[in-house]
Amino acid sequence: MTNILVCDDEKDIVAALKIYLGGEGYQVYEAYNGCEALKILEETEIHLVLLDVMMPKMDGIQTMAKIRETSNVPIILLTAKSEDTDKVLGLTVGADDYVTKPFNPVELQARVKSQLRRYLQLGGNVKMVTESESQIVIGPIALDDRAKEVYLDGELVNLTRTEYDILHLLMQNPGRVFSPTEIYREVWKEDAYGTENTVAVHIRHLREKLEYNPAEPRYVKVVWGRGYKMEGESHE
Repeated sequence: MTNILVCDDEKDIVAALKIYLGGEGYQVYEAYNGCEALKILEETEIHLVLLDVMMPKMDGIQTMAKIRETSNVPIILLTAKSEDTDKVLGLTVGADDYVTKPFNPVELQARVKSQLRRYLQLGGNVKMVTESESQIVIGPIALDDRAKEVYLDGELVNLTRTEYDILHLLMQNPGRVFSPTEIYREVWKEDAYGTENTVAVHIRHLREKLEYNPAEPRYVKVVWGRGYKMEGESHE
């Protein structure tokens, strides 16, 4: 049985998550503040934690820091849309992912399955690839340039050659913004004239294949008025 700890001071949210996750066959443990969560973790083998950021007694960031002193169990933060600073801080302190409230149950379940798959199959260690392997990893996306293959959470993703080349360009330069013209010149190897829509279509297809929620992309991102970039830290 896979055990999931849900910690949120809003009882309605905990109840809803218990229904969603229980329906998937998970054993759900409930906590309503950080202190309760830590106690359950001491007494029970937990395979994943869903942790609210804003809570009384001990907030989610403090709780997560305490968990990380002894455990690498996957932690998904539950955050409000206005809590961008908390999202960044949470990922820095040790969160594996976050879900924004109000959450989409399908997206939530996808993120839970993703983290559990990586944790249970890899023994809690996400594979870190080396430059000699010709691989780049950003979040759940892994690109193998030698094999010309892309994986999402370990599963092969079918990309066209153009989609692959655009993704490779962005993943080689995480955080750098490329204008549509720059992308066109790099990928198509010719001068760009009126090509913004062409690039935009391929970016949309990449999001549909690689993002959990293409409408709110986490990795292949647009910088309005400037272009596109790959968000996240790469491991080569």
